[in-house]
Amino acid sequence: MTHPLDRAVWNALSGRLNRFTTADSGARGRRIDPEVGVFLAAADGSEESLAAMDALALAHPGAGLVERSDGSMADVLPRAVPVARQVDLVQMACSALTPGRREVAYQVLTEADGPAMLALATLTKPGPFRLRTRELGPFIGIKRDGALVAMGGRRLRVNGFTELSGLCTHPDHRGKGYAAALARVIVDEILATGDGAFLHAFADHADSIAFYRRMGFEVRAPMTYTILAEGAA
Repeated sequence: MTHPLDRAVWNALSGRLNRFTTADSGARGRRIDPEVGVFLAAADGSEESLAAMDALALAHPGAGLVERSDGSMADVLPRAVPVARQVDLVQMACSALTPGRREVAYQVLTEADGPAMLALATLTKPGPFRLRTRELGPFIGIKRDGALVAMGGRRLRVNGFTELSGLCTHPDHRGKGYAAALARVIVDEILATGDGAFLHAFADHADSIAFYRRMGFEVRAPMTYTILAEGAA
């Protein structure tokens, strides 16, 4: 058996996040609701799965895939939509936090915060983020003078693991420890449920990887984020 994090997107969309997939997602392919996220995955490399993935990629443009770079699904991509680009990631996991600051005044973000969350994510680019990504959370945030300046939350969920995601800080408020404090709150809550925590970081962002290592995360696998073009091949 493979580890549940080896195919985190497929395992999440066909399991704990099934309710967020599009209505026409079949048993062989899954696409998260485009207003919630970008993820697309196939059950395996069979012809049936490839056909299902093709149909979903065409019906819901702007999809992205995340698979292990060294795994059996690394080269299994839709045939009906070309690849726009690929980005190297690392998947990191944590079963225990190192000691560190958690004290920060934060609030749980609501539907009313959706536009501000999207604006902050668009500015800082922590990864793919949509107007309704908040629904995968909860997400928490820090506000200053009524403006959202930092946030983080949860995204993928597979058996035994929950993903830390969307962690970002407005450039004018960096260096104050907001991201670290929010991350520790979120991961502490994940661990308290009995799940392990995991995340995906850009492989060429050495500072980000070091930041997460200081909290107790370790790299477990190389991943590739494949961004599909908007139109058919």
